Amino acid sequence: MVVADAIVIGLGAMGSAAAYQLARRGAKVVGIDRFAPPHEHGSSHGDTRITRQAIGEGECYVPLALRAHEIWREIEAATGEELLVQCGGLVLSGARSSHPKKAAFLDRTIAAAERYGIQHEVLSAEEVGARYPQFILEGDERAYFEPGAGFVYPERCIAAQLRLAAQAGAAIRTGEIVTAITPSGTGVRVETDRGVYEAGRAILAAGAWSPGLAGTPLGHMAIHRQVLNWFEAEDPAQYAPERFPVFIWMHGSAAEQSYGFPIPPGSSGLKVASEIYERTLSAPDDIDRNVAEAETALTYDKHVRSHLRGVTGRCLRAKTCLYTLSPDSRFVIDAHPGNDRLTIVSACSGHGFKHSAAIGEAVAEQALEGRSGLDLSAFCVPELSGSA
Repeated sequence: MVVADAIVIGLGAMGSAAAYQLARRGAKVVGIDRFAPPHEHGSSHGDTRITRQAIGEGECYVPLALRAHEIWREIEAATGEELLVQCGGLVLSGARSSHPKKAAFLDRTIAAAERYGIQHEVLSAEEVGARYPQFILEGDERAYFEPGAGFVYPERCIAAQLRLAAQAGAAIRTGEIVTAITPSGTGVRVETDRGVYEAGRAILAAGAWSPGLAGTPLGHMAIHRQVLNWFEAEDPAQYAPERFPVFIWMHGSAAEQSYGFPIPPGSSGLKVASEIYERTLSAPDDIDRNVAEAETALTYDKHVRSHLRGVTGRCLRAKTCLYTLSPDSRFVIDAHPGNDRLTIVSACSGHGFKHSAAIGEAVAEQALEGRSGLDLSAFCVPELSGSA
């Protein structure tokens, strides 16, 4: 049996950050993942992830996003890796986007920026078109522009944090499946297909696999398959980060929503996706990894053909990923009701990576010091008692 100060279960966005932050504080850490992160089986891949500082999902996320940007820069300095590209970000909403939740997202983003003093502009369709002629606009759009927004490289972020964690003494166990998590006399007992571990604290950050390990407290979570597409740009230079921002766009009378990225150096294809919730998976391993041509064609017809200039219907590649959603789309970061020494860090609800570096730091501080400088009290659910 291996005894440690802390065990981290799942080493994706949240878990790699937690393992790094625990190890750099001198804790004896064991990190366990059933795969070999960074990998393409969960929610933390796909070359790029949008990062924003003013968060339309709720102002409680803003301190996390701000701190995460600081940590990405700290890790860049420590590793020499480029992790964060601040190419600017647009949130666009057309006047015909009548869905109340979608329409309010833009206003909440602006309000969050104003409250926290985040540099931004509110632009008309004419101003957006003059600045970014790549967009095909209806003319009734209103937009929020944040120069400090952009994207992170998720695979690089995970690899860098795991590398730093290992350098600080963490034991990283990959290809090892956790089969049980139970209370023990010392705190938490973790059983895997290879052995047994005990620690004073454990952090469960296994994404779509967390509900199966946590049991009832995460029984209300829904797992959804998402599709990412990279479309051919006739002139890729027009979509380089120096010329094109990340974007979130609510458009059409049904308030369809898409999001997209510039083409990073060394990459190919313009990444565009939407959020799909029609089907719920009973388990993460039930996902169909094949992307049908009809799925890609639907994305192109709805979100690219009439919205982005010089982007063809030729899909250079397509991938799937998993969203694990709580009913209100908030995160869950709380103590397990059956063991207050086990902290659950899930679900990301499709918008977690931008915050992950800060969440990893906060749960590490709480595990080792009993408190954190960041307030996580908003991220509990009725099934969970207390706050991590």
